[in-house]
Amino acid sequence: MNKLTKVGLSALCGSLASVAANAGTMEVLGGATATYTSNSKSVTGNPIGMNTALTFKGSGELDNGTTFTLTVTGADQMGYTSGNISMVTPGLGTFVINSRTGGTGIGGYDDKMPTAWEESWGHGMTSGFDFQKGVSSAMNIGWTSPSFAGITLKAAVAPGGNKGAFTNDKGVGGVNTHLQGGYDLVLDMKPDFGVDALSGLNVWVGGSETEREGTVSSVNIGDHQEVNVGFTYAYGPVTVGLQTAAEFTGSQTAGNTDFYKNQAFGISFNVSDNLSLSYGEFESQRNLVSSVANKSVIAQTESFQVAYTMGGLSLKLAESSVTNASYATASANDHDGRTIALSLAF
Repeated sequence: MNKLTKVGLSALCGSLASVAANAGTMEVLGGATATYTSNSKSVTGNPIGMNTALTFKGSGELDNGTTFTLTVTGADQMGYTSGNISMVTPGLGTFVINSRTGGTGIGGYDDKMPTAWEESWGHGMTSGFDFQKGVSSAMNIGWTSPSFAGITLKAAVAPGGNKGAFTNDKGVGGVNTHLQGGYDLVLDMKPDFGVDALSGLNVWVGGSETEREGTVSSVNIGDHQEVNVGFTYAYGPVTVGLQTAAEFTGSQTAGNTDFYKNQAFGISFNVSDNLSLSYGEFESQRNLVSSVANKSVIAQTESFQVAYTMGGLSLKLAESSVTNASYATASANDHDGRTIALSLAF
């Protein structure tokens, strides 16, 4: 999104001027998207939808060269959606205190496939997929190392009560019966080895582990583990990507989910500076504990997308389909649809 306005605190006059210079600046970013959505096998009703968002971004610099950024976002017609505090230190990397933004650890890699608009499953139809997000589903602290030869290490930790615990200042997350503290590690690599043809290559491998304690119905449970590996490669106007991820719940109770396995593929083509096309697929397999009926179900989605941008205005189209949505095999869970969007950024 482009700047709506930039308010320099240094504009304060008189005795406050020197303090303001240290305090930094505040930016307000905004945008709105109106959509028209048509889904088969569902009661659409009024197909017009709208999303509005405002992001407040404050930044400044300390005496030792460390820069800091506070980002607060209100999106999807909500007063507050997410926020984080980020500090970039000389030689030590970036530290982030994160609330709901989802980009720390493996949370920023749940689907990194190239696309003209949204992920292949983010097209207005409910897919019901499970995604491997690690500790980004809770309050967490993240760290990104300085880049060395195109290699970056990322780490994130949620000290306790991982998954869905977001608290105010001076608050605590409370007791979570089984999910305890967790951590993520990601190795992000952009190795070009001095070869121009490899300059567009990005490879990553990451994992997450959350401690689980206690028993469920007298059945022991193991730790909750997630892994993610994939790559994208850009050459000229074309970008392709492939990734696979898995999640092991640690449950040994019959009928519960044993593991998920996700695979994604995407390809995008920039026809011009304004026009882009993409095609993407996403497949998610859910396996249950024991040999119950429908032990394994594979859900799939695919999407063809077009986006055309003119300055701060974008027109977007997604033609998509879903099979076995929410891991259910009834015919009602196979549907297709179309979403048309008009977006404004300022």
